[in-house]
Amino acid sequence: MKMVACLRPVCLGIVAVCALVSVCPAQTAADFTKLDSGQLTAIRGYISSAWDTLTRSMTDCKTVADPKLPEASVLYLPAGFAAPDAVQKLQQDCKVQVKNLPAAIHGPGEVDTSTFAPHGLLYLEHPYVVPGGRFNEMYGWDSYFIVRGLVENGRIDLARGMVENFFFEVEHYGTFLNANRTYYLTRSQPPFLTGMIMAVYGAQKAAGKPDNAWLAKAYQYASKDYGMWTREPHKAGLTGLSRYYDFGDGPAPESLQDESGEHRQAMAYLASHPEFAAKYVAERKDGEAGGPHDPSYTIEVCDVATTMARPACEPKTTVHLTSEFYKGDRAMRESGFDVSFRFGPYGSGTHHYAPVCLNSLLYKTEKDLETMARLLGRTREAQQWREKAETRAGIMRRLFWDAARGQFLDYDFEAGKRSDYEYVSTYYPLWTGWATAEEARAVEQHLGVFELAGGVVMSRHEVHTQWDYPNGWAPMQLIAVEGLRNYKFNADADRVSRKFLSTVMENFQRDGTIPGKYNMATRTTASHVTAGYHMNVIGFGWTNGVFLVLADALPRP
Repeated sequence: MKMVACLRPVCLGIVAVCALVSVCPAQTAADFTKLDSGQLTAIRGYISSAWDTLTRSMTDCKTVADPKLPEASVLYLPAGFAAPDAVQKLQQDCKVQVKNLPAAIHGPGEVDTSTFAPHGLLYLEHPYVVPGGRFNEMYGWDSYFIVRGLVENGRIDLARGMVENFFFEVEHYGTFLNANRTYYLTRSQPPFLTGMIMAVYGAQKAAGKPDNAWLAKAYQYASKDYGMWTREPHKAGLTGLSRYYDFGDGPAPESLQDESGEHRQAMAYLASHPEFAAKYVAERKDGEAGGPHDPSYTIEVCDVATTMARPACEPKTTVHLTSEFYKGDRAMRESGFDVSFRFGPYGSGTHHYAPVCLNSLLYKTEKDLETMARLLGRTREAQQWREKAETRAGIMRRLFWDAARGQFLDYDFEAGKRSDYEYVSTYYPLWTGWATAEEARAVEQHLGVFELAGGVVMSRHEVHTQWDYPNGWAPMQLIAVEGLRNYKFNADADRVSRKFLSTVMENFQRDGTIPGKYNMATRTTASHVTAGYHMNVIGFGWTNGVFLVLADALPRP
């Protein structure tokens, strides 16, 4: 049997960097180009029909009859917004309550989301595609990869409607939301809005129908949303860059409902790591009771009993996670990478970092806005966007580039140093185009840090979170592959594409579904997650979209 060097994780404690410690049988990806036409037709047919299965509309009971809160479903309209006829009919047919938000919203955090009883869906004007499973919301960064797939599949009207829903969010809910649900009114998600705009505009133009009036409207909404990321509290200290930040406090409502045990796990980890505990764990004072959204935990320290004697234990101490922990946890959720140890244990330090991904996306936003301005004849504004992008690129290169590792790494602006947590976000500078040719070559030469049998893995840290080893997600395959193609590393891009596409295909042939995440080491859907969503949701919007884009970009034999 042919043997090759293989990265096999050996972990000491809950977190460890996996190292080269053994060999394993060679694993080779099936040659995607040799799959017969029947297999490709089957999976393309599944994806094509899935767009309709995953589409939600505010005129459909299955959308507003909330599976998360079936006993009390509420649809919220913007303040002062009259209920359209279709919504009034929906109210009668589905027995759903329709309410207006208490006040006009101009930005995230303006409404105290703790006052909603119950939480509910936020109204949107057009149909939209959801990730899958029980998700009924239109999610922020998911939608970019869904829109790319819709455009690839010729569903331009549905893609355009989703983009216009984001315009509606910016106008009525203050920002491009994490998703259209009331408890998400405190945060956004990675800023892919201009990418969606350009994808739809490009498709319209390719069809011979360039719509500059629509582009002018899009330019205004995108410019407004961009502004949120470049003012406090989204500024990353004095770096000139931006950070993720959620305006809410305390545990995120969805974490209390959907991620049972995660806060207890975080407490256990932090309590045993004093270098973190001082900031994120506090003792509950005598007589001080935690509320339902501020749970308490008991810590007991005992000597290990080696005889028949009982262990000697210190008095039990009641502790709780601090507001600083929850602020980081919420910011991590705005990043989309929930949950990962990339920004500290359980994402607890996310708000202390200027991230490679966010600032690269803001660079792309600036470049996209420059392009829009030029198309609209706004030459002076185009030059201003260009200067903003050049300034950001210079700062990012100074703070993010690690020449020794050949990677771009996040910057901890609180500590004043670059992170050493190697993460697949190193491909964002290639995807958005601000990396130099030399930097891109170094990143390509270190592709082996992330490339496994099934594609690129999130990190080499096995911490049982869904956005770390051994998991891989479709968006990161697209960003890595298209980033490599941008700098003419086409052989690498083709190889990673084929690995991921064949992984999706093989699992589809086994069980007839496409889930959200894959195990990059085993090329399966087996995901051993203890922090984050434990299930591997099927559907799955962004995997479907990325599959189409990557498959159609491969060279034909």
